[in-house]
Amino acid sequence: MGSGYYRMGEYSKALSWYERSLEIYKIAFPANHPQLAILYVNTGVIYYTMGEYSKALSSHETALAINEKMLPPNHPTLASSYSNIGVILNQMGEYSKALSYYERSLELRKIALPPNHPDMAYSYNNIASAYKYIGEYSKALSSYEAALSLNEKILPPKHPDLAAFYDNIGLLHNVMSKYSKALSYHKRSLEIKKIALPPNHPDLVDSYDGI
Repeated sequence: MGSGYYRMGEYSKALSWYERSLEIYKIAFPANHPQLAILYVNTGVIYYTMGEYSKALSSHETALAINEKMLPPNHPTLASSYSNIGVILNQMGEYSKALSYYERSLELRKIALPPNHPDMAYSYNNIASAYKYIGEYSKALSSYEAALSLNEKILPPKHPDLAAFYDNIGLLHNVMSKYSKALSYHKRSLEIKKIALPPNHPDLVDSYDGI
């Protein structure tokens, strides 16, 4: 029921349902039961969607504490937990803390997942975002390029997600005063968007602005 309400955009109802489920599970199961961690994650997702980041952070930290006790140290679920917390911290403007969680997530994923797994690209993208916000543009660029390299292997050549990476890399080159490189990436982005998107799609504006 909670997930159904969430998909319908009824976030308060979804939250109420998950909170009631949590109360029941706390009585019925041990404190470190994996199902409790799942419910805390779901609750955290709803809080995040509602913009209640402190409560979202608390829920995800509780889920992480359970998972760290119950799962093997290199389990991919732990990587997801670190990533979730990083996303919330990033949204709260705690970029250095977010970066720390993103890097922990990436290190686990390097161990637990195949090298071309989409979650690897997601980790590199998150790390790039954090570096960008703290002004470490060269490191941000390196991480964006790593994410792009993975996605070029995973995605079709004209996938819109590739266009977004080209735009991000172009913007960084622009900030670093590498204008010819910035122009090249924005043009590559625009080429994909012209094929993949309707002619009046707002994302086309980003590429035109960059050019």
